[in-house]
Amino acid sequence: MIATLHIVRYPALMGWAGFLSMAIFRLPLWLNKKISFYKLMGCGKNGSFDKTPDLRQWALLLATEADDMQTPKMITNWWRFFGCEIWELELEPIEGHGTWDQKAVFGNLPKQTTYEGPICVLTRATIRISQLGRFWSHVDAIANQMAGTKGFIISIGIGEVPWIKQATFSIWESKASMKEFAYKMQEHASVIKKTYQEKWYSEDMFVRFRPVKSTGTLKGKLPFEIKL
Repeated sequence: MIATLHIVRYPALMGWAGFLSMAIFRLPLWLNKKISFYKLMGCGKNGSFDKTPDLRQWALLLATEADDMQTPKMITNWWRFFGCEIWELELEPIEGHGTWDQKAVFGNLPKQTTYEGPICVLTRATIRISQLGRFWSHVDAIANQMAGTKGFIISIGIGEVPWIKQATFSIWESKASMKEFAYKMQEHASVIKKTYQEKWYSEDMFVRFRPVKSTGTLKGKLPFEIKL
């Protein structure tokens, strides 16, 4: 299986076109039988993990078993017409657990592999209404800690439903650097423990990917370059 993540940024004053696309794109995605899973999502302020949406920046995640699957032309033509910046990542799911919409959308993955190279991580959850305050009270501290961790490259806050269905996509120089943050940084390790003890989520998923291709730009530059 291959997953493709598009982070799309619209020109100033064109955020309305991104908002409209969240409805319009559903039809060509639904009609494309090569796409096994898709999600149209917004981004937090300045692309970060934030309760305030960034109406200029949007995300499209696709998954497929097909070798020749292309993003529907209607969608790429729309982005081209509105002069969008597009950062496209091709990703191979390698490790993970959990579900999205009650499905193992990237297949039945092992929890661990021997892969140790550059790694992309998608963490998503449906937050219980009763736990929204607890969840969001920890976000800023975790984001600041992540940004200061050795080996961290970039993270993007994305989500299907504001405040409730949220995800973080991050890229790390190695699995070791990602694990250093995830399990050894006190603030983050403490929050992970609380999510299970206090049952913050009604559903969650954690998937690691091997980056295959990274093309395009975001805010004028390629955020992550794959070194051959």
